[in-house]
Amino acid sequence: MNLKVEINRLQTGIPGLDKVLGGGLPEFSFNLLAGPPGCGKTTFAHQLMFALATSERPALYFMIGGETPLKMFRYQQQFDFFRPREIQHSIHFVNLAMEGSVDHAGEFLKRIAAAVESHKPAFVFVDSIRSILPAIATDNTSANSPQYFMEQLGMLLTSWQATTFLVGEYDSDSEGNAVVSSADGLIWLRQSVHRDSVIRKLEIVKMRGQPVLPGLHAFRINQAGIEVFPPASLSHSEFLSSTVALEETRLALGVPALDAMLGGGLPRGYSLLVAGPSGSGKTLLAAAFLSEGNRVGEGGIFVSFEPHPNRSYPAALRQLIEANRVGVVVGHSADLSIDEIVVLIKKEVERRGATRIVIDSLSSFELAVAPAFRSDFRESFSRLIGSLANLGLSVLIICELDDRFTDLRFSPYGTAFMTDAIIIQRYFERKSRLLRIISVIKVRGSAHSNELREYSIGDNGICIGEMLPDVEGILRGQARL
Repeated sequence: MNLKVEINRLQTGIPGLDKVLGGGLPEFSFNLLAGPPGCGKTTFAHQLMFALATSERPALYFMIGGETPLKMFRYQQQFDFFRPREIQHSIHFVNLAMEGSVDHAGEFLKRIAAAVESHKPAFVFVDSIRSILPAIATDNTSANSPQYFMEQLGMLLTSWQATTFLVGEYDSDSEGNAVVSSADGLIWLRQSVHRDSVIRKLEIVKMRGQPVLPGLHAFRINQAGIEVFPPASLSHSEFLSSTVALEETRLALGVPALDAMLGGGLPRGYSLLVAGPSGSGKTLLAAAFLSEGNRVGEGGIFVSFEPHPNRSYPAALRQLIEANRVGVVVGHSADLSIDEIVVLIKKEVERRGATRIVIDSLSSFELAVAPAFRSDFRESFSRLIGSLANLGLSVLIICELDDRFTDLRFSPYGTAFMTDAIIIQRYFERKSRLLRIISVIKVRGSAHSNELREYSIGDNGICIGEMLPDVEGILRGQARL
């Protein structure tokens, strides 16, 4: 006999939150939504409410603080999720603060029970639960105590089969608190300031009956409301359903001689690091990569972290963008997280069906990430590359290098080993002229050229010339016969 009870999981309507919750919010659960002032608790609660409530399954929102419904509406209606027509139809507000002072747990429970009996809600919000408890005696041995109140409130709403959200200003050090110990789910919103950026993070401390994604997850409050950014990774099943066999096909970069040096092009789904000093033609090569993709019917996306990216676009790339043949993702903000960047890229990939991605550049990418996330930049970069590769995307990453002639480096962050292929560009001096060379350093799992070849940049882009077999010292920047 199978006695297992299946718990229905509700879709929250907050982008990214269902994945963090492990598939959605358990129906009929008793949840605490907590955090310091200004972290977005009330906005979070309203977005949940407008997403969940229907005329058949209405929501009841208890206001117990000093804020009036009109004042709350004034600010919440600025968000896209707010739908005025739902008020007093599928969503009902009850302002208990306007009903006089209450100093007994039983009186609060009676008023809440009366409203629940009247409206028969499927969802109940109490904002703020912390406004109730100071008005209740703190003698924990009596029936008029916070612990007793929370137990009775939980029993009342559970018996009505309502999914409940208590909103309150608590922090993660509230162990033993009556509200914390009574809740089935604990969702903590956090906010911190790092230099010129404000970082907001969410943590699912517990959610009874289901596994959740552990750790802190960045979220943003924008015009649409709240968006949560889950970790930039995919499950094994997602990987199997989306990836393409890497060895089956190769992509042309748009420079035939370079394709030959790579051993026949770049294997599909590979990440390619193009490293070189300023002016060496890295963005030109990226433009050729996207242009070739457009020619053969493959969508492309140019991801820029520059403050004014359009100023540095090569003419060929600018034409593709203006013709809407290549999408653009601009990631320039003081508080970006790696997970938000991945979400931005994935949205554009899904919108366009793109298979080729250019990231310009690794240096500006590091600067675009909020200071709070820079300490683990290598781990962040690894998640970015892994996530995009698991989607079967072919990624070209530009890396700016100082042309130091005393050493041979491929990235300033020790991240080169994470990529599948590397192309290096360098300057060298010969007969009082500054020339350029290019070489393929690695192509994982594939034979490739080990030649150092001179190349030039002209009206038609990059033109790769011959080897310089009689010249030595090229990598040191001073060629000699």
